[in-house]
Amino acid sequence: MNRKQFLAGMAAVLSGGLAGGLAATRANAQEEMPADDALPKADDKAPRDPNKGPVTNLPLPRYVSLKGREGNVRRGPGMTHRIDWVFTTAGMPLRITAEYDRWRRVEDYQGMGGWMQFNLLSGSRSVLVTQDMAEFRDSPDGQARVAFQAELGVIGKLMECNADWCRVNTGGEKGWILKTALWGVDPGEVID
Repeated sequence: MNRKQFLAGMAAVLSGGLAGGLAATRANAQEEMPADDALPKADDKAPRDPNKGPVTNLPLPRYVSLKGREGNVRRGPGMTHRIDWVFTTAGMPLRITAEYDRWRRVEDYQGMGGWMQFNLLSGSRSVLVTQDMAEFRDSPDGQARVAFQAELGVIGKLMECNADWCRVNTGGEKGWILKTALWGVDPGEVID
């Protein structure tokens, strides 16, 4: 047997073996596949609640805060998307409006935002004062004594809220402030 005959014979054996292997694989795949009527249809899928995040099942939108001193905000949910913003204030309140895998679409009080990795965010609630020289009172009452005032842009830790007022800690000072003077809490939201 010469080299040409040997190679031709090997090619025949290999091609027959591969073809047989492929045929067996196809047959096995057909046996394992369920009938078309057993496959789930797109419309069989239970409807998703648009007010809940598809990843966490937590309410959307919802408020969180920036965990560290800075966080990159990207154009899309992934490291390949360009950075549009860098938030640089630890504890700043952010609103999550969407979820995708390990990414959350967020916006600040001015509506600026994009996508951030979830590990840059904290579930601790904070608020931002939206009025200059906003009055914090000793109790949730417009007639209560003014304990202190805060400038526009001050960030505080949200402690509790009733229908109209929130108790906030700003740098060690605690007081009640009208919700209308804050960003980071919804009008009807009650927090114990």
